[in-house]
Amino acid sequence: MQNSELHRITDWLIDGARSSGTPAEMIADVCEHLVEAGLPLWRFGIFIRTLHPEIFGRNFIWRQGEEVEIGSVDFEILETPEFAKSPLRIVFEQGLEVRGRIDGRDNERFPFLDDMRAEGATDYIAVPMPFLDGSVHATSWVTRHPGGFSDDHVAAIRSIVTPLARVAEIISLRRTAEMLLDTYVGNRAGARILGGQIRRGHNDTMQAAIWLSDLRGFTALSDRLPAETVVEILNQYFDCQVTAIRGHGGEVLKFMGDGLLAVFPIDEYVGDAAHVCTRVLEAARESRASVEALAFPVGDIVERFRFGVALHVGNILYGNIGGGNRLDFTCIGPAVNLAARLEKIAGRLGRTVVVSEVFANACRHDWRALGEFPIAGFSKAQRVYGLGEETPVVMA
Repeated sequence: MQNSELHRITDWLIDGARSSGTPAEMIADVCEHLVEAGLPLWRFGIFIRTLHPEIFGRNFIWRQGEEVEIGSVDFEILETPEFAKSPLRIVFEQGLEVRGRIDGRDNERFPFLDDMRAEGATDYIAVPMPFLDGSVHATSWVTRHPGGFSDDHVAAIRSIVTPLARVAEIISLRRTAEMLLDTYVGNRAGARILGGQIRRGHNDTMQAAIWLSDLRGFTALSDRLPAETVVEILNQYFDCQVTAIRGHGGEVLKFMGDGLLAVFPIDEYVGDAAHVCTRVLEAARESRASVEALAFPVGDIVERFRFGVALHVGNILYGNIGGGNRLDFTCIGPAVNLAARLEKIAGRLGRTVVVSEVFANACRHDWRALGEFPIAGFSKAQRVYGLGEETPVVMA
């Protein structure tokens, strides 16, 4: 090993690996420089546990002469036989270094080594990578060098893990912040918050299609079922909408009991009102089909569900609203108020989808005029439209 080159790599990591634009580039740079310094590295893996409701962790795999592969695993991996017999399980759970000689002696203990041997590997070592918060992550190092890693090679690996952990932790914290903001406030709002739009009064006006929906009969449902069951039903019910909304360019801003508020921005990047509203309508129809197909068994009864959604187009005020140091990134304005009133009309009419006159004019469709309705807080009655193919169902 060339100690001077090893020190240069360490100093570069301590300085933040600033010449690398992405995590994948940083990993590739580290591995390639280590090879140049004399480490006979063939494969490297870094495994970062994440703070995410669905994803257990992310992995980055480098192989000599190949692009870095990036992947993620969900929490189900913890129940798999592969993880039970993985060296990484020992690293994550016990924080211990694991050495696996790929000559047959450790293959029964770690079946993963069979795959490595089939690719010509001779030695494997998994090294814990602790973060400052106490969490333990992992790195793995594989060589094809005859005789495996020498003592000097292992010492070099151990020396590089600590500065690598500092950079990895910074990147991980940034990504965790992005994921949490995406999960709790939405991707567009999250990007703005990370960009510095965090003070009360930081607001923008934008044109958007507005989606406001709720579950029919939710009060009665909550009264007769246990709270835990109601939460599980709500989660499945919201899944029916969120997938469609996000798939068609919308952003969910808020869950309010059984209600959902989402917006679909209209600008030069995503398309004009006609284009966006067509996508919104498609999302509404997909959600309707998913909710209609949703069946939830409770004892001897299978619960079925209906929902209503109101669609409108208008200008909204989008940004930070709140009191003291407790803020919410949301949208307000007459357009949002009108959508909320229209959703109540949808329930009275037994309709799943109702739209404002503005939305109907923007989105050409077989609309059926449902009449004009006085709206509380608005000086003029509003004309409301429904889908021509939809048969109203009056809730008992």
